[in-house]
Amino acid sequence: MQLSPRLLRPHLTPTNLCRSTHSTATPNYKASSLGCPLTRRLVTASSSGNIVPDTFQHYILDLQNSIIAAAEALDGSGQRFIHDRWEREAGNSNIGYGITSVLECGSILEKAAVNISVINGVLSPERAKMMSSRGRHCVDPAGGQPYAAAAMSLVFHSAHPFIPTLRADVRLFEVEGRQWYGGGCDLTPFYLNESDGREFHQYWKSVCDKYDHKLYPQFKEWCDRYFYIPARKEHRGLGGLFFDDLDAATEKYDVEKFVRDVGDGIIPSWAPIVKRNRGLSYTPAQREWQLLRRGRYLEFNLLYDRGVKFGLDGGRIESIMVSAPPLIAWKYRVEPEKGSEEEKLIQVLTEPREWV
Repeated sequence: MQLSPRLLRPHLTPTNLCRSTHSTATPNYKASSLGCPLTRRLVTASSSGNIVPDTFQHYILDLQNSIIAAAEALDGSGQRFIHDRWEREAGNSNIGYGITSVLECGSILEKAAVNISVINGVLSPERAKMMSSRGRHCVDPAGGQPYAAAAMSLVFHSAHPFIPTLRADVRLFEVEGRQWYGGGCDLTPFYLNESDGREFHQYWKSVCDKYDHKLYPQFKEWCDRYFYIPARKEHRGLGGLFFDDLDAATEKYDVEKFVRDVGDGIIPSWAPIVKRNRGLSYTPAQREWQLLRRGRYLEFNLLYDRGVKFGLDGGRIESIMVSAPPLIAWKYRVEPEKGSEEEKLIQVLTEPREWV
């Protein structure tokens, strides 16, 4: 079918939505106006008996700062991230803090979120059972054990149909003195650009190869398997890396150093794609296709993403749902025309390829 450029009603167009945030008119809702600089706030030993190491907390705080600075420079619009600090009080069974940082209505970044969280708590039976089933043998499936968790996660939703969505995270989870690391970085394009896909995957293969040549194919396949929408029989994007439950005590390489290299590589893996494509022109129909594909992104997050499900169990809803795209469209039975650029994307999402 031919994509229509008039799917959205005029008063919901992306231009009007973002323009309203710069308008001098008074909006009929209250938006966050936090704009203070980031500062360190580490969980202390008095908060819980199971503490995320200060070194990893410092790392994700520094990583958040550096990613925010790089993202603002790459966007180039003058828009700045707002920073929303939150803390859980001692009366909460899961105590800790986080910083949710969000930029909206930039020239490239229609919406970007770079978040950290550091939590100490007690495993619920539901979480404990899920973790134990994944091979974390020191976790009692009945729950009740103290845990510590720290993570930095981000999602960049581009305003441009030829600039892919970027998602990435690094995280640490500790129970009974055992530490497991996870993370990854993946690309969700709206139009297939072969050189972008090859370059992105080559970048991450190079990072992995410094530690073990087996890591890239393992984590690439893991990413393809994880970011899959069974109801649609599609993968969410072109993939990248995804890994979880890396045991610092048993792996033959320095897991924390590898995870830090992943964190440090997030922006360098994406910035060249932005710089190549930001000047390309696009049509209203191509923008509409971008919004339709964003619908798939949200479907995955709400139906299948393990992190979202984990967070919704007593998590902070604003920090969880901040990963949602700013504008999304659904249309009944959208089927791209044969031979179209849109169909080329669907083909690679249906059958993931080896990029390097």
